[in-house]
Amino acid sequence: MKSSSTFFSILLGFFLILSVVLIPEVSQALTAQELKDKIAGQNQQIDALEEEIASYQKQLAGIGQQKATLSQNLQELDVTTKKLRAQQKVIEQKIAIKDEDLGNLSGQIDQKGQNIVTHKGALGESIRFLDRAEAEPLIVGMLRSQSISESWQAVDQLSFFEKSIKDNIGQLATDKDELEDTKTVTEKAKKELVALKNDLLDQKKIVDGTVAEKNKLLKETKNQESSYATLLAQKIALRDSFAKEIESYESQLKYVLDPKSLPKAGSAPLSWPLDTIYVTQLFGKTSSSGRLYASGSHSGVDFRASVGTPVRAMADGVIAGTGNTDIVCRGASWGNFVFIKYDNGLASTFGHLSLIKAKKGQRVSRGDVVAYSGNTGYSTGPHLHVSVYARDAVELTTKPSLTCKGKILTQPIAPTNTYLDPMLYLPKYNS
Repeated sequence: MKSSSTFFSILLGFFLILSVVLIPEVSQALTAQELKDKIAGQNQQIDALEEEIASYQKQLAGIGQQKATLSQNLQELDVTTKKLRAQQKVIEQKIAIKDEDLGNLSGQIDQKGQNIVTHKGALGESIRFLDRAEAEPLIVGMLRSQSISESWQAVDQLSFFEKSIKDNIGQLATDKDELEDTKTVTEKAKKELVALKNDLLDQKKIVDGTVAEKNKLLKETKNQESSYATLLAQKIALRDSFAKEIESYESQLKYVLDPKSLPKAGSAPLSWPLDTIYVTQLFGKTSSSGRLYASGSHSGVDFRASVGTPVRAMADGVIAGTGNTDIVCRGASWGNFVFIKYDNGLASTFGHLSLIKAKKGQRVSRGDVVAYSGNTGYSTGPHLHVSVYARDAVELTTKPSLTCKGKILTQPIAPTNTYLDPMLYLPKYNS
């Protein structure tokens, strides 16, 4: 039979092997500090691009104050294109950072998986070795020992060995928990990456649309200010005729508005449709409405919003319709629009959009991006128009247009008494 000294040697050897296999492998990927430094560099590039975007935004605000001329319009389109392309670069940098995060997380998952396999293997060997060691009763091993100290050494070694098994079991549980946590973080990062890539595609579409708009304007005016002035006058006349047509039609519609069916004014059942709020035109008759609108009254609220600004649902609801009035009557109405019926008894239309994200019948939650602001339809400059109505009074209506003869118009239509002041249902605004 093997002596106790041989037993201790085998046991000690196994401990040494166990200590080696439990040491985590050194990753060949970027170290934590290298990854941190790389991401810091990418964030610096994002900061620089954000400053560039802010500079373009300041330019656009100044251009918007100028008289409407061809050169002003072309300059606005050029600066808008530069701003949108800078925004694309920001998104591309964010995608690069997210790719780095996912690569790091993937490496962590692989390492934790290897650790689990290693700990399981070590645990199995530990249990088998302990079974063999305990096959011989401890008292027999002690009697065979040549000294008392050697006997107690055997007891201590077995006790330590049992503790190492418990530690391995505990480490396995920790590894599994950390692995699940890392997988959860990874799934979230993947969703964020998909969202960023979708945002990038959206920005590219908006850039293409802006470039196409400039080319179309140059073609229509032959780069002549006089031609632009004529085009603008025709556009205003078309807008006024169309506005009178819609007002006449809506004034004939009858609807008994029950105030009890509406949320309480001032209770803020709607959230802001933009991340940054600056109101440029209020609802109803204002100091500018008589000059700007054929009816003398404004049917909604206008917000400053450069082309490509995300537009968000103001409450939970359903997309009741989307469309583009420019297809049948260019420059007369809202252009691209999104029409939402909310669960709270209200409805809204977002107008002059550059790109529509939502689809009819889609369920949306408060804060979801449903479109991007723009300058389509009749618009004196990029902005977001928001009309709010009693939900059950407004419908997506299709009717022949008197202004654009031979064309079929589709847009939200509501009795004039069911247009509501959006500011009554939005958060308090400090101008």
